[in-house]
Amino acid sequence: MKQIYRITPPTGKTYIGKDSIGSYRYYGSPDINVVNADFARPPETTRRTDRIRKEIPWESPNCTESELSTQEVEFIRKFESNNPAIGYNRWPKFQQD
Repeated sequence: MKQIYRITPPTGKTYIGKDSIGSYRYYGSPDINVVNADFARPPETTRRTDRIRKEIPWESPNCTESELSTQEVEFIRKFESNNPAIGYNRWPKFQQD
């Protein structure tokens, strides 16, 4: 099952990614330096109890890789996860209206 997933760590920011096999264990690969910058000085509650949420807003048993990539970009734009203030995606480049 091919999926688009949305990861939300305790920072509240979002990362959108795609998974071609539908693994429930896969949590994407955002730029680790960007994520680390947000976690440089976490609040005490986050440091002691950390929770990451994974959602599957879209999936298909038979879409092509091209269709999966198109869906990924659409969801990145929908959730604005490419806006550095909102999310961890850095592509496609965020453009404000």
